[in-house]
Amino acid sequence: MGTIFGTILAFLIVFGILVFIHELGHFLMAKLAGVRVEVFSFGYGKRLFGVKKGHTDYRVSLLPMGGYVKFLGEGLFEPGRALAPDDFMAKTRLERFLVIAMGPVMNILLAIVLVAAVNMAGVTAPAYLESPPVIGWIEAGSPAEKAGLRADDEILAVNGRSVAAWSDVEIAVGTRPEREITIDIRRGGQAMSIPLTTEKRTRYEMGYAGFYGKILTQIQMVNPGSPAEKGGLRPGDVVKAVDGETVYFYRFIEVLEGNPGRELTFLVERDGRELTLSVTPRREGSVGKIGVLHAAQSVTKTFGFFSAFGQSWRENKRLAFLVVDFLKNLVTGETSVRQVGGPLEIANFSYAALKMGFWPLVSWIALISLQLGMLNLFPIPVFDGGQLFVLAVEGLFRRDLAPKARQIWMQVGFVIFIALITFIILNDVVKRLPNGWSSLMPF
Repeated sequence: MGTIFGTILAFLIVFGILVFIHELGHFLMAKLAGVRVEVFSFGYGKRLFGVKKGHTDYRVSLLPMGGYVKFLGEGLFEPGRALAPDDFMAKTRLERFLVIAMGPVMNILLAIVLVAAVNMAGVTAPAYLESPPVIGWIEAGSPAEKAGLRADDEILAVNGRSVAAWSDVEIAVGTRPEREITIDIRRGGQAMSIPLTTEKRTRYEMGYAGFYGKILTQIQMVNPGSPAEKGGLRPGDVVKAVDGETVYFYRFIEVLEGNPGRELTFLVERDGRELTLSVTPRREGSVGKIGVLHAAQSVTKTFGFFSAFGQSWRENKRLAFLVVDFLKNLVTGETSVRQVGGPLEIANFSYAALKMGFWPLVSWIALISLQLGMLNLFPIPVFDGGQLFVLAVEGLFRRDLAPKARQIWMQVGFVIFIALITFIILNDVVKRLPNGWSSLMPF
């Protein structure tokens, strides 16, 4: 029950902020343009409660799957209709365009502001994500091993698209499950292209190749009285080598467990200095243990005010292009629909972020806000982008669309919207079923 309540609470916090900011953008621009706002609603459907102030009914409605702002005269296209000065249709196309566009724009601005705030507070992330994409370890039996990739190969491009860091590689491979991709590498100064067929992993069907970067191990916690404490290891130490051999994160436990009772020489980095320590794994059964909690090396970066916004702009711009690329791959079939997250997935991830703390939750809200803002700009009827598209067409031809054409456009949009929402919710459900979509088949 605690998990269910926490998930619902986290979803309401995240979705509530996103919807409020989105509708606030429409509301403020409407006020600036002199448009009367009749309804400001969180949720759709039947009005549950609210307050009326001036001409506006501020309400909470039954279905918390979004929200809306209703303007005087919005959606009424009868020729010859008398227009009040504050009627939405009495405004110029540019004014109407700005009113509609400001909702998605506010979501994008929110993402930039929140990421900047996180940057000023300090961003902690795995160090390898920004490191050059040089392979450090290949899993046995993986697609990478079968394709002939080797440790120390430098990845230059995936499917013809250049990659500058491991984060680029992870996205390029992760969004292409069960696809043949081309990995351009540099090996010993020689460039070559290697075909590789990815596999799919997790219920989200993420693409898997089986190669990993040069990820060092960082000590997170040392148990009192353990071999690690006796040998001088401390939380924060980064293990660079064991007995003169570079041991990356994936082999760290294997090396310890394979040397019970044998003194090992650790080369660690602590506060920018290198230290040599002797640690003897304690025999527990047939394996060696040193009594530490470890993780991939992480780094924390803190930015000043202006540099925080500059970094936020760059990061959000990069993520925006990834959203476009993801949607393109979704349409072409390169990306699995299981990677699409609906309200159930958003709720689950929101709860996970809430449990991690304030700043992880802020980062999650920023990510969803950017995606919401961008998706609303796509020319899909019922979405803001659909209305912007109509206004742009009208502006191009300098005449309004016929009322019948507008009606058909909105009806088609409504059908698309209902189909899309139904599919997204069903997609969230089938991820939790043992056989995916086939679980819904009667035979």
